[in-house]
Amino acid sequence: MVLASAITTLGAIPPFLLGAQAVRIREDLGLGLGAFGVAVSVFFATAAVATLSTSGVVDRLGRGRLLLAAGLLVSGGGVAMTTLARGWWTLMLVMVVLGLGNAASQATANLLMARTLPPGRRGLGFGVKQSAVPLAIMLGGLAVPTTGALWGWRSTFVITACLGVVVVGGAVAVLVRERRRGRRGAGAPVSLPELMESPPTLPLLLAALAITFASAAANFVGAFTASWGFEVGLTPSQTGVLMALGSGGSIAVRVFSGWRADHRHGANLPVVAAQMGVGALACAGLVVAQPWAVWVFGLLAFSIGWSWPGLLLYAVARLGRDNPAQASGAVQAGAFAGGALGPALLGGLSQAVGFPLTWAVAAGCFAVAGLLVLLARSRFTADLLTRPPREPFRYARSKVTPPREA
Repeated sequence: MVLASAITTLGAIPPFLLGAQAVRIREDLGLGLGAFGVAVSVFFATAAVATLSTSGVVDRLGRGRLLLAAGLLVSGGGVAMTTLARGWWTLMLVMVVLGLGNAASQATANLLMARTLPPGRRGLGFGVKQSAVPLAIMLGGLAVPTTGALWGWRSTFVITACLGVVVVGGAVAVLVRERRRGRRGAGAPVSLPELMESPPTLPLLLAALAITFASAAANFVGAFTASWGFEVGLTPSQTGVLMALGSGGSIAVRVFSGWRADHRHGANLPVVAAQMGVGALACAGLVVAQPWAVWVFGLLAFSIGWSWPGLLLYAVARLGRDNPAQASGAVQAGAFAGGALGPALLGGLSQAVGFPLTWAVAAGCFAVAGLLVLLARSRFTADLLTRPPREPFRYARSKVTPPREA
């Protein structure tokens, strides 16, 4: 769990380093809000395309090759951001490289989760792994008053490049070990059952659409809260601290939600919908152009309104029958799509009509996402009634028979 979270954090951190240091970066590169939002969206769009196009070969590549690709791309992108990013186009190219690094990092982490965690700890595992994104935001926020203030915003990407080199070293060690095992005949492929139950299509599409809306709003929160706080009177250092505190709260809620999921007999998706509802209320509160509102509702948006990814992925993966990777992959693609669309569309909207109206639109996205989750749950429950699974769902201390699982 720790290794998967560390790799995911390293891959996910670039757009949040940009978001936390948005004021200084936009001044340095001469970017408006819309162009800055497109840069963040390019990162997620690249990760989405890479994830969808390589989903069929991830298992065959193995952990060593995936880890090597992640390390090389992250370190190369960090070096490029430090030395080459001088305007909009060069920033776009660097974000493409870093987006590929994020896709490789996510694939590596998911492979670790699928092959190492027992069923009774997977809720906690998904909660810990998905805490990587708020951890990335927290580190991005802490970078503003520390490294960024001392040596400039580019220095933060020097650190990610160095960490990428460490990942490359670890990948080489894994590859050497895999080669030795292969020579001893320990790497024989595992055969899959001929008959496998596929996840239900309609509720899976509804869940993917829900996370698209929710991720669009959530990534807008992560990328532009600092800019909005600066407009209403907060200093860049204060907005960095705000993002760090909110992200710390989100980590705590995500881990707790995953732990509770292992001990609760189903009914995870209503919790997800409730968390999205809190996100809608928080975004609506950010309409108030006052420093206190940014502190209160910003912390609420981060800590609870963005605490649902791990629980949603866990629930959908369990309901995916014999194809949990296919089910979680569809939801992950929706998350990347929302991450690509949200900062670009909502960032452009905020430049055109201002932040208050855009926060209201983000609140609407969260509300729609919550309703879609509840609708997906009703369809998942109907599928469990018509196609009972062959084996009861396992939890930390017991088993449970559907349909309460959804």
